[in-house]
Amino acid sequence: MTPWQPQPHGRVISAHRIAIASGRIEMLPATLTLIEAGTAKKGDVLGIARIAGIMAAKKTSDLIPLCHPLALTRVAIEFEAASARQPSATGIFCAATVETVGPTGVEMEALTAVQVALLTIYDMCKAVDRGMSIHDVRVVEKHGGKSGSFVAHQY
Repeated sequence: MTPWQPQPHGRVISAHRIAIASGRIEMLPATLTLIEAGTAKKGDVLGIARIAGIMAAKKTSDLIPLCHPLALTRVAIEFEAASARQPSATGIFCAATVETVGPTGVEMEALTAVQVALLTIYDMCKAVDRGMSIHDVRVVEKHGGKSGSFVAHQY
């Protein structure tokens, strides 16, 4: 048994925290054209995927055991043609930026946002392209907290 100590120990200080995660979904050129033209049968694919990603970030603690619920101050989902980063790629690149002020990081929220945004694209386009595949989902940048900053190579 440890002696009683009047000073609190193990307290985590709240800090401004930012995490950016990214990933991409590969698809047939015709599927990408459909999305870019806004003519997909189910509607505005990227608009709905953006909303899904934001909702997912907010629900991360409901999906991942032992993940703390956080008061997020910002969730931003961005899309661009994967060919802008890899000339031979046909698909969509997604990045999620999540911010909070609190005692724990937001990496899981950013990863969840990217995954769900990409899954939403898959769901909305699977009738025309069952061969789509999701790749390279990872944390690419993180700032704040005791461990400091992290920026992934080649992102």
